[in-house]
Amino acid sequence: MVEAMRDPYAILGVRRNAGQDEIKAAWRSLAKAVHPDHNQDDPNAAERFAEAGKAYELLRDPKLRSRYDYARREAELRRMEAMKAKMRGATQEEPPVDAETAEDAASQIFAAEARAKAARSAPRSEAKPSPKPAPKPAAKEPERSTQAPEAKPEPVAEPQQEAQVRAEAPLMQRAAAPAAELVAAIVRRIRGRAAKTADKVPDLPVDLSVSIDDLINRQRLTVELPDGETLKVQIPPGAVDGQAVRLAEQGYRVTGMTRGDVVVTLRVDQGGAFRTRGLDLLTTLSIDLQGAVLGCEQEIVTPVGPVTVVVPAWSGSDKVIRLEGRGLPGAYGMHGALLVELRLVLNDAPDEKVTDLMKAQRDGLYL
Repeated sequence: MVEAMRDPYAILGVRRNAGQDEIKAAWRSLAKAVHPDHNQDDPNAAERFAEAGKAYELLRDPKLRSRYDYARREAELRRMEAMKAKMRGATQEEPPVDAETAEDAASQIFAAEARAKAARSAPRSEAKPSPKPAPKPAAKEPERSTQAPEAKPEPVAEPQQEAQVRAEAPLMQRAAAPAAELVAAIVRRIRGRAAKTADKVPDLPVDLSVSIDDLINRQRLTVELPDGETLKVQIPPGAVDGQAVRLAEQGYRVTGMTRGDVVVTLRVDQGGAFRTRGLDLLTTLSIDLQGAVLGCEQEIVTPVGPVTVVVPAWSGSDKVIRLEGRGLPGAYGMHGALLVELRLVLNDAPDEKVTDLMKAQRDGLYL
C-alpha cells in the first residue's frame, strides 16, 4: 500500500484559510526547525523536511491549493453520503477501498475531462457493430417476421448519457473511500503533474532592505540567510521595491534532492525625504503663501541630481507637479518621473501685512 501524505495544513500548522504570508512564515519556521543539518541525530529529519517542503509547494500555488481543497471537500461529501446510505439500511455491500482504489478514483477525477473529449471526438464508425444477417423468423411469431422481411437491424450508437454513466460507475463505487486516502491520491496526482520540481527543495524566501541610492548605483549587497550563511546579491538594472532576485541553487541542501533557490525580495527604505512607486520618485515641497499665490521656482536635490521645480501661480496645498524623466533609471534607458507634492506652510513668526490683508478680505475692507 502506498503511503498517504498527511494534511499539508496540519504539516505546516496553519489554518485552512491562512494567507500566503502566513503560509510562507510557517514554512520558514518549520524548515529551520526540521532541517537535517540541525537534527543530525534524527534519522527521519530528511524525510520530515521533504514532507514540509512538499506541503509548502502545494499550498503556495493557488491552483494546486484550490484543487486540493476541492478534492478534500468532495471526498468528505462522498464519505458522508456513504454513511447516510448505511444508516438508511443499504443492503448492497460496498467493496473495501485501499490505496490502489483511491488512486483509481483520483484518475477518474483528473481524467474525466479527457474521457469526455475523447468520447465526443470518437468516430461513429467505431461505435457501430458489424452488420449481421437478418435473424430467421421464429415459429411462434410468424407475424413479426413478415412485417419487414428485408429490414436489417440498424446499428445504433451508444447514447452518450449511458456511456457517461458507465464511465462514472467506478468512481461512484468508490464513494465510500476514506477521505484521507482519496485526498492522498489527489495529492500524488498533483505532484505527478509537477514532476519537474518534485525532487527539488522548495525555494528559500528572504527580504533585503535597500536604499534608493542602492537601486540607482546597482550595488552588490550582502543578505543573511536564516541559518547564518551570507550571500552576495547584485541589484539588477531597473530594480524596484518588491522585486524578486533569484539565486539559483543557493538554498537548502537535502540529500537526494536538487538544491533549492534563494529568492531575495528587495524592500526599499521609504522613510526618507524621497519615496518610490515603481520607477517614480515622490517627495514633498513646502512653499509659503506668497509662492502659492504668485507662483515661484525652487531647486531641490534629488537622488538623481538637482532639479528646478516651477510652481504655477495660485497653487494650493496637495497639488502634485509631475516632472517626466526625473525618476529612477530603468532598463533600456527608461526613467521614471519625479512627483512633487506641494505643502502650504506659514512663517514661524506672524507677518503683520499678511494678517492685515486677511482681515481686510474677511471684513470686506479695501486697503
